[in-house]
Amino acid sequence: MPNAYDRVVVGAGILGLAVAREILRRRPGSSLVVVDQAAAVAAHQTSHNSGVIHAGVYYTPGSLKARLCVQGAALMYEYCERHGIEANRIGKLIIATDASELPGLDELERRALANGVPGIRRIDADEIKAIEPHAIGVAALHSPNTGIVDFAKVCEQLAADVRRAGGELRLGWPVQDVRANAREIRLTGPGGDEIAAAGAVFCAGLWADRLAIKAGASPDPRIVPFRGSYLELKPERRGLVSGLIYPVPDPALPFLGVHLTPQVGGGVVLGPSALLVGARDAYDLATVRRSDLVDTFRWPGTWRMMSKWWRTGLHELRLAASRRAFASLAARYVPGLTAQDMTPGFAGVRAQAVGRDGKLVDDFVISRTPRAVHVRNAPSPAATSSLALAGQIADTADEHLA
Repeated sequence: MPNAYDRVVVGAGILGLAVAREILRRRPGSSLVVVDQAAAVAAHQTSHNSGVIHAGVYYTPGSLKARLCVQGAALMYEYCERHGIEANRIGKLIIATDASELPGLDELERRALANGVPGIRRIDADEIKAIEPHAIGVAALHSPNTGIVDFAKVCEQLAADVRRAGGELRLGWPVQDVRANAREIRLTGPGGDEIAAAGAVFCAGLWADRLAIKAGASPDPRIVPFRGSYLELKPERRGLVSGLIYPVPDPALPFLGVHLTPQVGGGVVLGPSALLVGARDAYDLATVRRSDLVDTFRWPGTWRMMSKWWRTGLHELRLAASRRAFASLAARYVPGLTAQDMTPGFAGVRAQAVGRDGKLVDDFVISRTPRAVHVRNAPSPAATSSLALAGQIADTADEHLA
């Protein structure tokens, strides 16, 4: 059959391409195809984020995120160096602005040390000034191994690796149906085109739940889209920031708060917000899709989440509507910043898995259906972790699809 392969990978973002590369490394000479509904690689979360290589500070010790972020960051720096991709260890400060935030900083320090984050250390107000002259705080964690990169460029190199190893890419190929039996899995695409494979790996990001359900998986968890918008500092104000500057986040939420992030290209972005939106590709707030709204609001977990976090939702609405609100948050740790220093930036949509019980799923989630492996939740730090997480997914595929 002309469309028969050993493996098919669904998703040409950084994780799908990293998985395809890993499979071809383990199974040289095997036939593999990567399919994606978008016309280019890295079309969604990979190219719509702040570009941070995380060091592993935030994550619960023992979790997949904790282990794979530390491993993944090391692999990412090595991969970028080998391929001439700019990746800069500019360091990060997580700043407690007053005594009420010190217990949260203590917990982050405990997690970072347990996770083996390289070079992490507690610093005082004077050391904050020495590293970031325009920032203030009573204490901070300094993570020198945190850096920045353009993940879309990493994705382009991964795609080249896949092709060089004999893999194919079929872009503009949305998966419309999935059927499996004991021997193979069949994906139906545009115009009734079919791909058959001995096994499939789904790294479908914002559409992960829908394809998993088509393959026979449980609807729990459901992807609920959160739009994160960024502002950008005007060029003449970029000198206020040297490295990454973050607040102490709410440990109950998988979002890190409004932070300042220098970019590889020279800019500095501020954000993001975290706003529940009406489409899985709502890069523009006016984008609303009926099918996405139905999926979100028919899910019992959405209402349970909203009933618990409605105050946080109102706060995020205010951020989305007000540049002044963004500026006031950032000015807590960089007092020189005002709304007049900022211009509109870009937006991304986070594929956040929400359980039927209303809990925001925090860790990476990998599940199985007949002849398939599914990544059901892979939010930040999935890009940082991608090369290590690809190994974990390939291990699961080797075991399940043998």
